[in-house]
Amino acid sequence: MTEEEFTDFYTRSVHRLTGHLYVMTGDFHEAQDVVQEAFVRAWGHRRRLAEDLGPEAWVRTVAWRLAVSRWRRVVRGQRAWRRRGDPAVSDGPGPGAVDLERALRGMPARQRQCAALYYVCDLPVDRIAAETRLSTGTVKTHLSRARARLAGLLDDHPARTTDGGSP
Repeated sequence: MTEEEFTDFYTRSVHRLTGHLYVMTGDFHEAQDVVQEAFVRAWGHRRRLAEDLGPEAWVRTVAWRLAVSRWRRVVRGQRAWRRRGDPAVSDGPGPGAVDLERALRGMPARQRQCAALYYVCDLPVDRIAAETRLSTGTVKTHLSRARARLAGLLDDHPARTTDGGSP
């Protein structure tokens, strides 16, 4: 199958195959995803597609197998979470975390990124510089400004305690 023939095949059959897989899976977006992935794989086999049962049957079979594999992966993941025994409901973030999140949102993007990489991910300055493609001096400047900004924003709010008393 030539590139032009494959393009024609794709144009003629993508909607029909998506419809087939939608009926088979019950999820339109999943059907679109697996059909597109099957066409990508078909592109690599386009020279042999005409020899098989037919290119449309090949793509439909591959798309169905992809859908089943995805479904199995989701089911295995759900089983693993249930076996883990974690509580179904978490307490949510405390007041300090909410204040910190609000303060971080108020920062410029580069300051927030550098602060998160340094304080949350525990990355050294040189690694942050490499990941962000900034100089180490610029990273240090962003971290200094982020610390100053956080101190100013978080000091505005008195420390809260759970017992209602003073900190």
